[in-house]
Amino acid sequence: MRIAFTNRWVAGPQCLTVVHTLSATTAQPHSRLLALLHHYRASNATTGPQSGPTGTSTVSIQHLPKPGTPILSETFSISRKLADIDATQWNRLVGRHPLVRHEFLVALDETGCAVAKTGWAPHYLLLHRDGQLAAAMPLYLKSHSRGEYVFDSGWARAFMQHGLEYYPKLLDAIPFTPVPGPRLLARTHEDRVKLARHAIELTDQNQLSSLHILFPTDEDCAALREAGFMFRENVQFHWHNQGYADLDEYLSGMNQQKRKKLRQDQKKVQRAGVTFRWLQGDEIDATALAFFYECYCRTYYEHGNAPYLNMEFFNCLRQTMTDTMVLVVAEQKEEPVACALNLRGADRLYGRYWGCTRFISGLHFETCYMQAIEFCIRHGLAAFEGGAQGEHKLSRGMLPVKTYSAHWIRDKRYAQAIADFLEQETSAVDNYVEVLEEHSPFKAMRPES
Repeated sequence: MRIAFTNRWVAGPQCLTVVHTLSATTAQPHSRLLALLHHYRASNATTGPQSGPTGTSTVSIQHLPKPGTPILSETFSISRKLADIDATQWNRLVGRHPLVRHEFLVALDETGCAVAKTGWAPHYLLLHRDGQLAAAMPLYLKSHSRGEYVFDSGWARAFMQHGLEYYPKLLDAIPFTPVPGPRLLARTHEDRVKLARHAIELTDQNQLSSLHILFPTDEDCAALREAGFMFRENVQFHWHNQGYADLDEYLSGMNQQKRKKLRQDQKKVQRAGVTFRWLQGDEIDATALAFFYECYCRTYYEHGNAPYLNMEFFNCLRQTMTDTMVLVVAEQKEEPVACALNLRGADRLYGRYWGCTRFISGLHFETCYMQAIEFCIRHGLAAFEGGAQGEHKLSRGMLPVKTYSAHWIRDKRYAQAIADFLEQETSAVDNYVEVLEEHSPFKAMRPES
């Protein structure tokens, strides 16, 4: 049985009854939003459009300023190529978050993964002060909503049914990466607010439908709220290290039923003769990376999709960010059968990509989650983030964490309709999190570190 919830499909049986109850309050989100849009359009029919999009879906990226052209003030500019921006200055704003680093974004650009041809046209918003980069936003002009993991296709359909163009839109995100992190790259709250407000002006002046910031930090959210953005909530599942000495101590904190099930799953993998190796940094050679990419592609092909990332991208990471890479390799009789690539930050591990060459019961959970958790315990990392969605992660001890996205809609009539939609959706998400917390696998909820 499949159940609709907040613009995505979630499958039972876990929390089946409760999720079904939630679906009653969030059923047909596209239809509900469409009705709201119709209401606000009708109620404002006599006043005409306030600042509605006028172009077509083929609006060119040339509508944005050319590289180096001052736009909103003397200190702001747009760059279309991150490689032209000083890496040291960019990374100084980022801190130690690996997925926002200059090297990661340049790899996406220079290997053709996140470029205009794929619907991700880079337009980095830069704030320079005294000749130094003081703040920045990784903006992309988007012609679709793929690779974002915040699902707004229902919004786009509702716009289209009212004769409006939703695309292109402006997006602040890390392409293909549903990982919370800095999106308003700045040292002060004041500069974050400046970035957000200038991005709004950029959207308005170029007659784009909307501006979206995906998976921002709490500091970013404070600035975005001050700048006038609407917020949308979603849920991920993260693991938090409570100072565990080893995996056994971690599992001992679970209730007997969940601990028994985990042990059984691990034994299935062990009985299949599967062992694991962790490769870090220079230990990841060309052969290991090539096998990983084969596994990564299989995951996409099995679902009828082409992979977002090419082999050149991962080779680029290996050359420029090898210090962050942690590759889990599963082997059966000394033959590799599965891989999971994680990226290591200052105090946490980010699970990003996985695949296998054959089905072995329990292999996915062990390779992607249990091995990552054990790695964090052994290396004293504070948390493991396993990516978007996945209620199945709850039974592994990964607890629900709210994530956020911020949205600014140019036409105020439709902005109000979406605000009403988000208010209803947020209530459902809040209820969903409460239910998930009630199904925690632990004997008693421990406070997060």
